[in-house]
Amino acid sequence: MQSIKQLHKQSSINHRRDEEVSTVSTSPYSPKALKHPRSLPRSINYLFREQRLLFVFVGILIGSTFFILQPTLSRIGPSEAGSAIRRSFSTSLTSRDEVSGSGIYGFGKTGGRIPVGIGRRRWRIVVTGGAGFVGSHLVDKLIERGDDVIVIDNFFTGRKENLVHHLRNPRFELIRHDVVEPILLEVDQIYHLACPASPVHYKYNPVKTIKTNVMGTLNMLGLAKRIGARFLLTSTSEVYGDPLEHPQKETYWGNVNPIGERSCYDEGKRTAETLAMDYHRGAEVEVRIARIFNTYGPRMCLDDGRVVSNFVAQAIRKQPLTVYGDGKQTRSFQYVSDLVNGLVALMEGEHVGPFNLGNPGEFTMLELAEVVKETIDPSATIEFRANTADDPHKRKPDISKAKSLLNWEPKVALREGLPLMVSDFQKRILIEDEGKGF
Repeated sequence: MQSIKQLHKQSSINHRRDEEVSTVSTSPYSPKALKHPRSLPRSINYLFREQRLLFVFVGILIGSTFFILQPTLSRIGPSEAGSAIRRSFSTSLTSRDEVSGSGIYGFGKTGGRIPVGIGRRRWRIVVTGGAGFVGSHLVDKLIERGDDVIVIDNFFTGRKENLVHHLRNPRFELIRHDVVEPILLEVDQIYHLACPASPVHYKYNPVKTIKTNVMGTLNMLGLAKRIGARFLLTSTSEVYGDPLEHPQKETYWGNVNPIGERSCYDEGKRTAETLAMDYHRGAEVEVRIARIFNTYGPRMCLDDGRVVSNFVAQAIRKQPLTVYGDGKQTRSFQYVSDLVNGLVALMEGEHVGPFNLGNPGEFTMLELAEVVKETIDPSATIEFRANTADDPHKRKPDISKAKSLLNWEPKVALREGLPLMVSDFQKRILIEDEGKGF
């Protein structure tokens, strides 16, 4: 009897185990059965369906073409790449276009902008004073060659009109800021142009002028040190003062009045050069120093006191050309595009400087007045006035260093570049007169 009860109990246990196994096997959380691998004919049918195989072959062909051509493209230089691109589009420029518009910066002759990834990398560049006369032309060139540009300007002498054609460009950014105050940015290169450059403007607030030269340069050098950017300082031929050496070489230390009316600018730029070299020697900042001589061209301020803009504006307005002193002082005049090309060559080169960037063609003030009269109004008259304080008697750059180390020299002669400036001034003076109701 007891054996029958044990047998019945054992069968009940077995029955419950069977039920548990059945429940587990039908649970919704049970693992799915493994699918059988797709058979080879089904895979082939999948490739042939809806032309998938064609797309596979096209992708292989494109990839093979890229890897075949890439070594060839990497071996050719930027100028050769530009020439190949130019031939494929078969563009042409007249001699007039090579002097004006985009051709003035040398793009018309070298093949235009090289696509990013083939010839050069895209730089992120800040230009202080980029809304000014020279700065805006520099921005034009940097944007045209494919860089990302940030302009910093407080608009004391700069004008938004000089940059309005870039405002919708996603690679351009404009910041209203005074470089006397620090700013934090992430860039590869810094072109430091911020400072009023004409006597009328830098004498207006001399303390502000020297603060811009010293504190502004200090702040931008500090930025270059923090982020590892290359820094270019636009100094001036005024560091030579009223020179006792003619023409002036970079080795000449100058003859400057440290307490004169022009000292805020002259000594300010000399101090800026000192700061740049101290940061270079002490903090290993990559610096470049350009000493800029008289420059002219479109977008100059109409009444900034510089001799070329004065003569051109006066001739257009039918006013006498104002000559200070006896008119025998000499100056050298370079067109703005030549200067821009020199600044870029200096920044991209491996030499610190300083470098004289100017046109060695020398003119007296009376000779310049005659050229302006020939270009605008032969009947214009000349009016003599007393000379200003500390006005240099001679100014002519020795550019042999820039020729040999930067492979740079000016291309545009005065009689070639002056009409382009005159055309710009005529339009702006007409707009100004219409605004005044004349």
